[in-house]
Amino acid sequence: MKRGVTRFALLALALLPQAARAQGETSLRPIVVTPGQGVAQPAFDTPASVDVIDGATLRHGQLGINLSESLVRVPGVVALNRQNYAQDIQVSVRGYGARATFGVRGLRLYVDGIPATAPDGQGQVSHFDLASAGRLEVLRGPFSSLYGNSSGGVISLFTADGAPGHAVEAGTAFGSDSVRRHTLRLSGEQGAWNYNISALRFSTDGWREHSAAERTGFNGKFRLQASADTKVTLVLNAMDMPDVQDPLGLTRAEYEANPRQASPAALQFNTRKSVDQMQLGAIIEHRLDAAQSLKLTAWRGARGTEQFQAIPVGTQTPATHPGGVIVLDRDYRGIDAQWLRKGNVAGGAWTVTAGLYADELVERRQGFQNFSGSTLGVMGAKRRDEDNQVRSFDQYLQGVWNGERFSLTAGLRHSKVRFDSRDNYIATGNGDDSGKTSFNATTPVLGAVWHLSDTVNLYAAAGRGFETPTFNELAYRASGQPGLNFDLRSATSRQWELGVKAEPLPRWRVNAALFQARTSDEIVVLSNAGGRSTFQNAGSTRRRGFEAALDGRWGEGWSFHLAATWLDAIYASDFLTCTSAPCTTPNALVAAGNRIPGIPRTNVFAELAWRHRPWGLETALEWRHQGEIATDDRNTDSAPRANLFSVRLGLAQQVGRWTVREFLRVDNVAGRKTVGSVIVNEGNRRFFEPAPGRTWLAGVNASYAF
Repeated sequence: MKRGVTRFALLALALLPQAARAQGETSLRPIVVTPGQGVAQPAFDTPASVDVIDGATLRHGQLGINLSESLVRVPGVVALNRQNYAQDIQVSVRGYGARATFGVRGLRLYVDGIPATAPDGQGQVSHFDLASAGRLEVLRGPFSSLYGNSSGGVISLFTADGAPGHAVEAGTAFGSDSVRRHTLRLSGEQGAWNYNISALRFSTDGWREHSAAERTGFNGKFRLQASADTKVTLVLNAMDMPDVQDPLGLTRAEYEANPRQASPAALQFNTRKSVDQMQLGAIIEHRLDAAQSLKLTAWRGARGTEQFQAIPVGTQTPATHPGGVIVLDRDYRGIDAQWLRKGNVAGGAWTVTAGLYADELVERRQGFQNFSGSTLGVMGAKRRDEDNQVRSFDQYLQGVWNGERFSLTAGLRHSKVRFDSRDNYIATGNGDDSGKTSFNATTPVLGAVWHLSDTVNLYAAAGRGFETPTFNELAYRASGQPGLNFDLRSATSRQWELGVKAEPLPRWRVNAALFQARTSDEIVVLSNAGGRSTFQNAGSTRRRGFEAALDGRWGEGWSFHLAATWLDAIYASDFLTCTSAPCTTPNALVAAGNRIPGIPRTNVFAELAWRHRPWGLETALEWRHQGEIATDDRNTDSAPRANLFSVRLGLAQQVGRWTVREFLRVDNVAGRKTVGSVIVNEGNRRFFEPAPGRTWLAGVNASYAF
């Protein structure tokens, strides 16, 4: 791996002198909003690690379904595609979120300013519509704590605005394993109205046995410029994924024998998951005067989940067992109100943002046996019924001062998160397990930028964050008894980073950061068997590392992109865990110094591309290195390191009002056998979720402007 990084570094250095000959061209610095609460500013001038991926990169030359396709371009981020649409992708930022056995955990997710993370910290990305995206922003480090609970990092997707006039766009792609993706988009601007409407249909047989999936999605953004001072934006999003098959993880022996197989338990119980979601949001922005403005964001949505798990019939016999089928009906709503004031003081411009944030999740959780008589994999008798509610109420304040040579940013947020559960399933041997708990935290952050020159900025930042358990982490007690695990405490973290942002040559940009985070009461997996996880608080953890990104263009159409991360994430103190479930008393030692599972120590992505504009031709070679990943807290096994190469070829033609694009890409060109992701601490040692060998994808896209 070190030789590979060295070669790419030498290549980049060799290309810099050629780039210097590109006279008269300057870099366009992206504007971001995620380092703070609604304050737009150049990413180059922020005291935070924040990267932007534009909409064209998110779509062109790839499937455009999974965030993992593009997040590889961001240092500090690990996005692992499970090849299992029943479990979503596995995303971690500087090691936060890696323990998630389902969904996205420990990170804050947003679509057009509407949270995709519930107040308990559990998030989903399956409704992120990449076909209509304008950009994706990724924030790491201390300033993530300005977003409250479970903000180890922030990922924000923004739908593109429609261009003046009107346009209709249709696309299709097909490839290995019967992959099919069809999109249709309408966008435009007429008078005071701006709109972007997108529809998606996706299906696949899956690379692994028993991993077929289909998804239908809709995303619409409508903006009205009601007056010179008032703008109203409506966002509507819907998604449906019926009966997505879940192949489960494989043991080491099963993976070595046949990585394409499903776990025998998955076939026995026909493990699968159905998810549907609908969400509506509204954003009102009003300028009071030249110095003050207000912004109000409100949203409401519903999400339904039905999941069939592989839990043996005998295990479900006791009256205290909640069954092998989970049914969740969730309604959620929230509001975020902001006041912004600008001015000048001490020779610099300042901005202050103050806000109130409140959201609520109401959940009905039911459990059923996953058998009826001798028939497995069907919904049987009810074994669990409870009404759950989680609410958060936050207050935040942020100030930014920009001077000629220095800039300062400070923020403070106070959060209160309350959980309440009412047990409706009372039976012999299964009493009333109702209960409630709450968590409070104040999270400050401070950052400074030294503008060394017009092309070099040095910065430093420090902050404190916190993370409550989610309802899914509270859902089960390690002892196997019914009721929620209200013994869990929130985790608290302290982190800092030092960084540099530079533009050494025209059209070249370098970002680098050194960082560390220490967490107390880290929430970790205690047991994980049969698709059911229980959690506990460990003593402390430490994450430290270095990340760097290099991006540049030179000559006639050449470009290079490099994102590299070294991350040392370990347990800083001993604790005991379980090796099976149920577990009345933890009895296996996790020693201080063990690596936190699910986190590769090294992660590198590099791309060398060439574009010939007269022909509309673009071609690229991609390299991805993923380091070894520990599978469990005791570090008894690991997924091996992998080096994968991909190539893509694209063409574009413009004839009158028509623009047509075609592409072909081949992933894992060498056909290497690799593990795509791991299921952390899986109790049956089914840790491994294999990645495909060589695969291909071809597509065409046509748009008409009128």
